[in-house]
Parts: sequence; structure tokens; C-alpha cells
Amino acid sequence: MVSQEQRRRQLAREKFLRQQQRRTEARRKSRVRNSVIASVLGVVVIGSVALYTTGVLKNDDDKKTNASAEVTPSATPTSKAPDPCAKPAAGSAKKLSWKKEPAMTIDTSAKYTLKLATTCGDIGVALKTSAAPHTVNSFDFLAGKGYFDHTKCHRLTTRGIYVLQCGDPQGTGMGGPGYTLPDENLKDKSLKNNTYPAGTVAMANTGQKHTGGSQFFLVYKDSQLQPSYTPFGTIDAAGMKVLNKIAAAGESTGNGDGAPNATVVIDKATVGKS
Repeated sequence: MVSQEQRRRQLAREKFLRQQQRRTEARRKSRVRNSVIASVLGVVVIGSVALYTTGVLKNDDDKKTNASAEVTPSATPTSKAPDPCAKPAAGSAKKLSWKKEPAMTIDTSAKYTLKLATTCGDIGVALKTSAAPHTVNSFDFLAGKGYFDHTKCHRLTTRGIYVLQCGDPQGTGMGGPGYTLPDENLKDKSLKNNTYPAGTVAMANTGQKHTGGSQFFLVYKDSQLQPSYTPFGTIDAAGMKVLNKIAAAGESTGNGDGAPNATVVIDKATVGKS
């Protein structure tokens, strides 16, 4: 017999997948619309989303989901916990876009680290360079351009899956760098039993293959997900404390999926060679 907790987790995962499909459909419509006006604007905006994510996770799968799966837990938002984070540094996110993935410039045999200096504390990430070279190379490129600086982490999930999603300069879950990345490292040894363990950093996508962009998610508690999101880094101990602090402040809807109550802004992102 399926327990109430198992059913709740199942519904949360199904909601997650539906959200991804909605993002895919929205992306498809956006491409059609942009193709019509491209001659005027000269720009095609590709929003990379994922889990994952408000990015990672809005989709439309009415054809595949039954009525019971459409029912999601409801909750009345309670008073917010005190904001544990500082005010963002002066500045605003840059509006940058490129037509294609950057050329490979990193040393794929070397070790690289990502440092996210956030309003809530520093999050250090050991990058999986050899296992996810395209992804790490892209982060090195984007960080060097200041792409992530002054960007909000726009989504926190606290039910079913447990992730903080970042990497969208728009702060909506629809933004991206203009290019997409190939999926990598989906057979990583850490992804056992369809679970992304706490401390994993992985790419968000639209739910389709090879659609990662700039959005990524940080897992603060073991989360059951299909191995469809490139795992490309592992968070250090200090960074996990920061993530847990953010999670403890909750999210804005009271339903387990919304903007974090904490003021989570990446003041500066840097990639360094060890």
C-alpha cells in the first residue's frame, strides 16, 4: 500500500515533470514567434530551463496526466522566517546572448572550481571537468563575461525535490545564454536509484535532450529525479550550510515551490583552475 508520504512525493515529482513540459511548449511557441519578428529585432531569445526548473519545472502534459495527478498539496502561507541574507551588491544583471556554444578553452584534464559569492554566503563547487567538459567550459566562459553577476536564484523547491535554481539573468526561469549544451555525465556514479544526492550541482533543461543553457540547480537534500540533468559539480561543506540556511527560510507560495523567501542573489561568480 502506498503511504501518504509516498503519494505526496509522487505528486510532487509529477508536478515537476508537468512544469518541464510546459516550459518546452512555451519555448516552442517562443521560437515560432521569434522567427516571424527576427527580421525586425535581429535577435532570437532562447530561454533555457530545467528542472529543472520555475525554470526547471513548468510543463503541460494534460494528455499524459490523470485527474488525481493534477491535485497538488495546498497550504496556507505562514509568516515568513526572517531573511537570513544580506542586501545585494550594487549593480544589475547583464543582458548578454550568444548564437553558439563557446569554443573549448579549458584544460579538460585539470581541476576547476566555481565560487558563487551570494548574499547568503559563499558557495564553493568542485567542478567535474573531465566528465562534463562542455558544461564546465560554458560556465568558465559565462562567469568570465560576468553573466551570472547580480542574478537572482529564482526558485526553491521544498517538497518532493529539494533544490535551489539559479543562473537566469531574467530571474523568471525563462532566460538563457542564447545557445544550448549537450547532456553530459548522465551515468555519474553518484546518481543511484534515480536520486540526485545532496551537494550535487546540475544543469536545468526543458525536459528535452541537449537543452541545457545557463540555469542550474543546487541540491540541498537527496532528490528523486530521472538522470536527465547533467551533474557537473559538488558543493563544499560551507556551501551546504548556506543552502540549508536558504531552505530553512522557505519559499513564497507555502506550497513547496516558489521564489525563495531569502534574498538569494549571486553577487559574483568565478571559475578558477586548481
